[in-house]
Order: sequence, then C-alpha cells, then structure tokens
Amino acid sequence: MEQAQTFSGQFLIAMPDIGDPRFARTLIYMCAHTSEGAMGLVVNKPSDEIDFAGLLEQLDILKGPEQIRLPAGLRTKPVLVGGPVEPGRGFVLHSSDYYLPEGTMPINASIGLTATLDVLRAMAMGEGPRHALLALGYAGWGPGQLEAEIAQNGWLTCEAGEDILFGARPEERYEKALARMGVDLGNLSSGAGHA
Repeated sequence: MEQAQTFSGQFLIAMPDIGDPRFARTLIYMCAHTSEGAMGLVVNKPSDEIDFAGLLEQLDILKGPEQIRLPAGLRTKPVLVGGPVEPGRGFVLHSSDYYLPEGTMPINASIGLTATLDVLRAMAMGEGPRHALLALGYAGWGPGQLEAEIAQNGWLTCEAGEDILFGARPEERYEKALARMGVDLGNLSSGAGHA
C-alpha cells in the first residue's frame, strides 16, 4: 500500500490568487499533516498589536520592570499571526535543543513545537531554545482539504530551511522561500499550465 505524501516540516507558499485574503502572500511552516488533517503556522506575518515583551507581561510571566532583564533581542522579538484558528492560543516553533517531554511535539530532527507557557518562561530566563518563533493562532485543514487546495494550485510546497525560518526577518521569508525554488514573485501565476 502506498503511503500518502506528508507536508510536515515543509513550507506552503500561497499562490497570488489563493482566494482567501487571510492567506495572501503567506508562508506557512507545516507542523503536522496526516490523513486526519493538517496544521501549520504562518511565519511571515508579525502582529501589529503585541511583541514578545508585551506577551510576557500580558501572561503575567514578567512584569514591566523585569523586561529590562530579558535576554538581548527578546524585548522586541515579533509575535507572529500564526493563522485564523484559535488566535488567542500561543505556539513556539523552535530548534530541537529545547524539549519538554510533556509539551514538545518534534516535527523533525531539528525543529519542535511547544504550546505551553514553560517554553516562554525558559526563553525569558535565557534558558530556552537557540532559535524560536512565537505565533498566536494557527492554520488548520480537515481531512483531504489541504491536498485539494494544493491540487487546485492554491499553494506551492517546498522544503523548509532553517535559514529562512530562523535567519530571515518575517517580511523577507515569503520571497526567500520562492527564491529557493527558483521562482520570481513577478513571474508567479496562479493558473496551472496546459499545453
């Protein structure tokens, strides 16, 4: 029996005419994909409303004066709009050097997903993962829905690179993922080619 293709650990790149404005010019990192559905995080849309320090304060992890002790770079670390599903739920996509037996879902050998406050506390104390993205909400698909959207030319898929995921600024990630595939945004068309 042939095993179905999984997109876990890959990027989904929204095509220009995806038809859903919530996903226009969106790059999604796929966290899980099974016959029961799929889940991913939008990794290129920073929130205009909150940053990491503000999130820690809102969750009562750190009070305002404690923020000055945050490790360098965390005070202004963006919080991403991870998708339209459960926008109040937080996720940390991170390097595999951080792992909680009861809270981390390994995605592959180098990346995990943790959705508990413990990872935020560890990051605030300088004991968290080497690389991390924070997102509120996620993108989700029911059984067969993602495969149908890909077949209808709604998404391109490509191998995800940690250099893009953790090394590029959020607003650069979409075009960098396209460039990795050798695709120029200006030449991208959503219509499938027919001879």
